[in-house]
Amino acid sequence: MVTIGTPSLLVADTAGVRTVALNRPERRNALSLALMRELLDVLAATAADTSIHVVVLRGEGPAFCAGHDLSEMVGCALDDYRELFDVCSELMLAIHRLPQPVIARVHGIATAAGCQLVAACDLAVADERARFATPGVRIGLFCSTPMVEVSRAVGRKQAMELLLTGDPIDAATAAQWGLINRAVPAEELDAAVEDLAARVMRGSSRTIEIGKRAFYEQLDVPIADAYAHAKEVMARNAAEHDAQEGISAFLGKREPTWQGRTEGDA
Repeated sequence: MVTIGTPSLLVADTAGVRTVALNRPERRNALSLALMRELLDVLAATAADTSIHVVVLRGEGPAFCAGHDLSEMVGCALDDYRELFDVCSELMLAIHRLPQPVIARVHGIATAAGCQLVAACDLAVADERARFATPGVRIGLFCSTPMVEVSRAVGRKQAMELLLTGDPIDAATAAQWGLINRAVPAEELDAAVEDLAARVMRGSSRTIEIGKRAFYEQLDVPIADAYAHAKEVMARNAAEHDAQEGISAFLGKREPTWQGRTEGDA
C-alpha cells in the first residue's frame, strides 16, 4: 500500500500499475462528495508519479459503483447540487487528462455515475455477469452528466435506450455497444486486466501521454480541425526521443529502450 489512500479509497502499486479501489462496499461504492474529492487527490498524485504507467480502477465488495450517494441528495440547496455535479464533472475530466491510461475493472453493477465512471475510463474489462445502467429517469433525475460520457462511448440510439428506459444491459451487450472492451468470466477478470495493462505498458509512457491527450482533444471537433490538431501533435511527437528511438529500433530490428516520461513532463 502507498500513503495516498484513505479509508474509503485503497491504493496499491505493483510493477508500474497503480490499483485504486473504491472502498465503500456497504454503500455499493457510491460516489459521495468526499470520495470524489479523495479520488481527485489520488489522480493528481498519480499524474506526477513517473513510476506509474497504468491505473486500474476497481470496486471493493459486491459492486463496482452504484453512482452518486443518494442519501446526500435529499433536501439540498441548488448550490449544493451544483457543487456535487461540478466535482463529479471535474473527476471525469481528470481521468481524461491523466497522463496514464486508466482501465476500469468492473464487477457487479455500474449504474448512473458508476456507469459514467466506466465510460470515462480509457479502457474497461468486465465480469460477464456485470450490469450497466443509467436509471435516473426512474427516480425523476435524468442521468444528464452520465449522458456526457456514455453518449461519447456508444452510439446515439444505444445511449438513448439506456437513458430513456433506465433498463440495465449485460456485459456482453456493453461490449457490443462499445461501453467496455470485453466481458470475461469472473475467474478470468484479474488476468484479463493484467494482460491489458501489460500490453499497454509495452509502449513509451511519454508517447502514450501525448497520444491520450490528443485523442480526447480531437474527439468532438470537426474533422478538418481534428486533422489540423492531430498532425501538429504527431509532428511534435515524431521529434521526441522515444519516437526516434522506436523508429531506429524498428529499422535496426532490435527492441527499443524507452526514455518514457521524465520529471519535467509531469
